[in-house]
Amino acid sequence: MTATPNGYVTVIWETKAKAGKEADLKAFITAAVTPSRNDAGNIDYEAHEVEGQPGAFVIYERWETRAHLDAHLGAPRMQELVPQMLELIEGSIEDGIRLLRPFRPAH
Repeated sequence: MTATPNGYVTVIWETKAKAGKEADLKAFITAAVTPSRNDAGNIDYEAHEVEGQPGAFVIYERWETRAHLDAHLGAPRMQELVPQMLELIEGSIEDGIRLLRPFRPAH
């Protein structure tokens, strides 16, 4: 992942709960939102459920710089949460990460 030309970094993270873990994953994500919003350099951090897809979630994040995102991901709190999250989701965390690069028309 790299920063956009104006510096900020936008990340979309999509995940799906393991069968029977839907409520647990929702509670887990809910508990993680406010601390992440309070991390240095956070612009937006919004959690969403995918309508019509029980247990499917999307997190939209924007960070001032790649360094801020890296600090968030490397925070001790996040490192402690990873093993817990892996017990709740299908696949890996990395599978759901998407970096967005904004663009605008010339005129």
